[in-house]
Amino acid sequence: MPSGLKAFLQTSGHRVEQTLQAALSDHSAAVSLFAAMHYAALGPGKRLRPALVYAAARALGGDAAINLSHEAAAALECVHAYSLVHDDLPAMDDDDLRRGRATCHIEFNEATAILAGDALQCQAFELLSASPLPAELKVRVIGELARASGARGMVAGQAIDLAAVDHTLTLEQLKEMHRLKTGALIVASARIGAMIGGADETQLAAITRYAEAVGLAFQVQDDILDVTADTATLGKTQGADAARNKPTYVSLLGLEGARTKAKELHEEAGRALDEMAAGAETTDTRVLQQLADYIVKRAH
Repeated sequence: MPSGLKAFLQTSGHRVEQTLQAALSDHSAAVSLFAAMHYAALGPGKRLRPALVYAAARALGGDAAINLSHEAAAALECVHAYSLVHDDLPAMDDDDLRRGRATCHIEFNEATAILAGDALQCQAFELLSASPLPAELKVRVIGELARASGARGMVAGQAIDLAAVDHTLTLEQLKEMHRLKTGALIVASARIGAMIGGADETQLAAITRYAEAVGLAFQVQDDILDVTADTATLGKTQGADAARNKPTYVSLLGLEGARTKAKELHEEAGRALDEMAAGAETTDTRVLQQLADYIVKRAH
């Protein structure tokens, strides 16, 4: 990982964790609930979605835009954390391990995990509503996150994923599932950051194409790692998708075919960034490009 990207990820992670710490500090009324929320949102993690918010905001609006992005970055992490808590539940994927430690329902209990996920989802919109963004932009950002998170985005993808167990999907059906389940929130992260950075419609369309490619590449790489990395490296159970007979890019394309697909998506993301920067002297897409590089080349 380039030193510049490593420093950016460390700084953005620190910023979003500070915001989350402040948001989750009041737990006098429901100690176990807040403990579970804290466990889910502030445990180990890549903080990729907040990093995309910050990187897109910085690319178009510089440091001033970063200073307006803290609540949005934390909101994206809250929604992502809630989705993982619910995804791990016995009624869903029934996982005991997440990010190298016990999943939320194992560490606490199933009811507390459900409530923690519910509360983190609400916390995301509480953060956005209290953000320093201008009112019109705040409404746009709230709408963007709501669409990406719900029945037209992430939740729809999860429903398709559950229905696909023990069924054969075409490559196009698999793409649609992951466009919703994983990609929708990644796209929302980049678009929200770009909005905060002052993107025009051309730039917003370009960063959307970038994020769509990055979001799918993230899932393709996940599928590759599920068969090539061990449990200790992954921080979750290795081979879990194959054990549940879930369709993946590796099962449909083979390992080398999946690697080729990841490379194609990486190139597509780079082309979109070139379009976003064309004719705009102040646009700096280097961190966004490095994030795309990292997603495709990561080992966990």
